[in-house]
Amino acid sequence: MQKIKTALLSYGMSGKVFHAPFLNIHPGFELLGSWERSKKLIQEDYSTVKSYPTIDELLADDVDLVIVNTPVGTHYEYAKKVLLAGKHAVVEKAFTTTVAEAEELAAIAKEKGLKLAVFQNRRWDSDFKTVQKIIKDGVLGDLVEAEFHFDRYNPLLSAKAHKETVNDGAGILKDLGPHLIDQAVCLFGSPKSVFGDIRYTRENSLVDDWIDLLLIYENFRVRLKASFFVREANSAYTIHGKKGSFLKPRGDVQEDELKLGKKPNLESWGTESETLQGLLHTEIDGKEIREKIPTLQGNYFSFFDGVYDSITNNKTEPVTAQDGVKVMQIIEAAIASNAQKKIINL
Repeated sequence: MQKIKTALLSYGMSGKVFHAPFLNIHPGFELLGSWERSKKLIQEDYSTVKSYPTIDELLADDVDLVIVNTPVGTHYEYAKKVLLAGKHAVVEKAFTTTVAEAEELAAIAKEKGLKLAVFQNRRWDSDFKTVQKIIKDGVLGDLVEAEFHFDRYNPLLSAKAHKETVNDGAGILKDLGPHLIDQAVCLFGSPKSVFGDIRYTRENSLVDDWIDLLLIYENFRVRLKASFFVREANSAYTIHGKKGSFLKPRGDVQEDELKLGKKPNLESWGTESETLQGLLHTEIDGKEIREKIPTLQGNYFSFFDGVYDSITNNKTEPVTAQDGVKVMQIIEAAIASNAQKKIINL
């Protein structure tokens, strides 16, 4: 099996939790190491890999694929450098800080014949996969509205300076917002227009920490919300159609288990508690039903499978650069809408 030699641009939480464990177990990848500026940690977990002192030394190595998992404000600079060095790239969300940056990266990758994917791992959450199946099966009838939440209760400011200081990549709109927006676009395509309400709710917060986005489609509406002041959780997904409704709590266990140091597998990994099953209340073949729906298994491994297939078999990336451009278009529209207090057409 062809091995894709892969390196990370940082080994903080995202490298340790979301990337290295899957690259390590996937037979198609060889984890070469990570760029580590100060703390040298990756070799504590993977003794045979390298700790690169600079990005230039990393790019000079025999690397096929680079994971750009640095702060959002650096994604464009580093991803461009990676692509110009002739390496394939996976870029974390938010893909970039502007539409123009996203479009430029997509153009460079296309010109050089390189694969460029956006790490939207939440497409492989157990809860979202279940919602996706419910909508695909058409059991709700024509959709009327959907509401997605990514809420937390965390009134304290983060200790990570890049998350709380004013910069182009900071704020909840470019942190949790891309997950919600990408899931909406994955399910429904790009909306016709956007209305955005963006707030600062934590004491002394310098960056946005509450969002309410309305995506306007031809015949239905999608509302996306994220907040740090939700102590009692809403349904993460609420979808209403002309035949029925589906309500699903957020239940995916992958991030929590990865943070505990658990290693992913292909059998039981990503199996959430039955207590968090979604509720389907609809009509099928003239019969009203109201029942809990078994949750599909989540697995971020599938994203890396898709990246492997895209590079080795020249298939489409699991989340394309154009997907990233669409998300950035909605983010920019939401910012403009909030500033102008009006709906912005895409």
